[in-house]
Parts: sequence; C-alpha cells; structure tokens
Amino acid sequence: MSVRASLENAGRELVIQIVGRFDFSAHQEFRDAYETSQNVAEYVVDLSGATYLDSSALGMLLLLRDHAGGDSSTICIRNCNDDVRKILSISNFEQLFTIQ
Repeated sequence: MSVRASLENAGRELVIQIVGRFDFSAHQEFRDAYETSQNVAEYVVDLSGATYLDSSALGMLLLLRDHAGGDSSTICIRNCNDDVRKILSISNFEQLFTIQ
C-alpha cells in the first residue's frame, strides 16, 4: 500500500492517490499527505489504484474532511472501482463528498 500526494493547479489542489489496500496501515501516510500542505482549496482522493477500503479508511476520509473545513470543504473522491463505490454509497458518503 502506498499513498502519493501532489499539488496541482498552482498549489491550490492536493491530489492524494491511494495504491493497494486503503486500511488502517495507511493512516499515518494518508494524514501526512494532507497535513503538510498549506493553502489548499480543493482536495482530490484518487482511488484508481485502491483494491480495498475498510471502515478505518472511511474514518480517515472524515478526518480529511474535518481538516479541510468540514461542510465548507471541497473534496472529490474519484476513480472508485465498483466495490469501493458501493461501500461509499452504503455509508452515505455521497452526502459529504463529491464522488466521481
């Protein structure tokens, strides 16, 4: 499992890419990816390489949302496979995040 972060759009957008299992083992890497970036207006979590997502990953997404400003945050979760999309849907995450 790995987490890669990159700033785009003149540093205003942080793209966090998850490769492999998105579970508790990714907690510190995922947190480091967004806590070290400043002046970010939009966050993108790219799950194109994610093979698995569990409840701790859902919690990490909620922590990212809190860090980004809660209800006023702009966070997009994109490139989900069918299984991951189903988990996000069952958890009603489409009400908190933009899912593409």
